[in-house]
Amino acid sequence: MNFSELKVSEALCDALKKMGIQEATPVQEKAIPELRNGRDTIVQAQTGTGKTLAFLLPIMDKIKVQADNVQTVIVTPTRELTLQISRVATQLGRVLGVKALAIYGGQDIERQKQKLGRSPHIIIGTPGRLLDHLRRHTVNFSNANRLVLDEADEMLHRGFIEDVETLLMTMAKDRQIMLFSATMPDRIKALAHRYMTQVQHITIKTENITLDNIQQRMVDTVEDSKLDKLCELINEEQPYLAMVFCSTRSRVSTVAMQLARRGYMADELHGELTQLQRTNVLKKFREAKLQILVTTDIAARGLDIEGVTHVFNYDIPRDTESYIHRIGRTGRAGQNGVAITFVNARQYSQLRRIEAGIKNHIQKDVSSRSLASRLKREKREKEIAEKRRKEEQKQAKLAKSRYANRKGNEHKGRNDRSRRQRNKKK
Repeated sequence: MNFSELKVSEALCDALKKMGIQEATPVQEKAIPELRNGRDTIVQAQTGTGKTLAFLLPIMDKIKVQADNVQTVIVTPTRELTLQISRVATQLGRVLGVKALAIYGGQDIERQKQKLGRSPHIIIGTPGRLLDHLRRHTVNFSNANRLVLDEADEMLHRGFIEDVETLLMTMAKDRQIMLFSATMPDRIKALAHRYMTQVQHITIKTENITLDNIQQRMVDTVEDSKLDKLCELINEEQPYLAMVFCSTRSRVSTVAMQLARRGYMADELHGELTQLQRTNVLKKFREAKLQILVTTDIAARGLDIEGVTHVFNYDIPRDTESYIHRIGRTGRAGQNGVAITFVNARQYSQLRRIEAGIKNHIQKDVSSRSLASRLKREKREKEIAEKRRKEEQKQAKLAKSRYANRKGNEHKGRNDRSRRQRNKKK
């Protein structure tokens, strides 16, 4: 469907066309009409399915631009996702006169106060910084009647659920809550039950669609040679842009430094960097001034970077959802991508759980060096088998002895084992 069929305003449809977006995704087709009715809604859909526009478009059409108060609050688990939603909201809001503002940690709080004084209609932010402004009385959500919780399951993982509940209690009583999540853990269900009424559910099962354009492979590794293996694969694959996911911040720093020492255009991204550093790294990566971005799961959700051809899971993800979000950074917008996961001998059970979650088998990768070694071994085994076969054929051609029946089964009837033949040889 196109957006005019979904009753999106003409001004917004024109803005979407300028952005190169003409057809709605399945989650947008289902969510936009439902969210317009003002009811509390839970939307369960994977990353990369177009959720941002699914909630921004109906919100934009309902904003009263003449009012000078905050009308919608969008809460996200990471600064990167906040910035990404803010960019889209600013582009769309420009045509309608809707003001959107991003609020997140790592920025000068005094500058944020000044921007808040300009009466934004939509605020997009991370829970911690939003609460900080509420405590300072620099923002007022009492008239905000729409709340979006994006990537709610990731907020649970990061321990933000209590902060979200605090935010909810400061908003208008007749608020509409829109909860977007890839999974529905028990804590998220409890949150929905406590604060949402007459809930409408929208579920988009798109695990396979999300992964269709991604070639998934796994590589056997040991810790000592893992970095060498990564460099070997980078040299073989020649990625345009690649993301390397590690489990910890210290691990990210180590791998990024080692890659840089070996001459690769690599840099790191994790939560210990300042906001300015994070913004600069992402800017360089988007502009292809970096080839390899080594990162934690902070970049696994919400980041939409054009041109990411390869994802390397240097450390295996903790669960299926993390795996899907990580590899979902490639193979976007109809392009093909490659996802390679490093696995050691103790992690095969974890790999099997991921395979069960995605309902797919991850192909085992064989590098050129391993392939040469395997072919050499197979050739040697083939030669030994051929030699054995010829020996057996030679034995089978020997004539049966006339004394075979007298000698019993052990004799086997071979001439070279009969008494007469042995005597002749002597």
